[in-house]
Amino acid sequence: MRYWIGVASKDHVSRGVDGGFCQLCHGKAQPLKRMASGDWIIYYSPKERFEDTLLCQAFTAIGEVAGDAVYPFEMFPGFVPFRRDIRFLPAQAAAIRPLLEQLSFIRDKKHWGYAFRFGHLEITEADFRLIAERMLGYDPVVSGRG
Repeated sequence: MRYWIGVASKDHVSRGVDGGFCQLCHGKAQPLKRMASGDWIIYYSPKERFEDTLLCQAFTAIGEVAGDAVYPFEMFPGFVPFRRDIRFLPAQAAAIRPLLEQLSFIRDKKHWGYAFRFGHLEITEADFRLIAERMLGYDPVVSGRG
């Protein structure tokens, strides 16, 4: 089992949660292929909306990778991103700033946004559990409620 962070605006994350899927890195297939069924993903949203500057800076969704398929989906003519099915859990957004000192993948606490620059990263189980506890109020891996 592996643990991942995906990066997308909160409005885009909401579309994925509603549809039960994730897209990463503007629809690229490769990041999705790195994940396996049973892995976990948490979305970090730097902004509220893709086309806006209003900051969000929170973890906004959490879910378990479901199935093995990475598949194309035509959103509109000429744009066919790849998706992967995710079983999202009902969760509350968790602001990142109170967690910065505790997250091991944030190596430079002063320039913490740098960790998210590629749009997809693997994190440790400890980091996952810390964020999950803030979002869910429980650990979904230990509790079996995932």
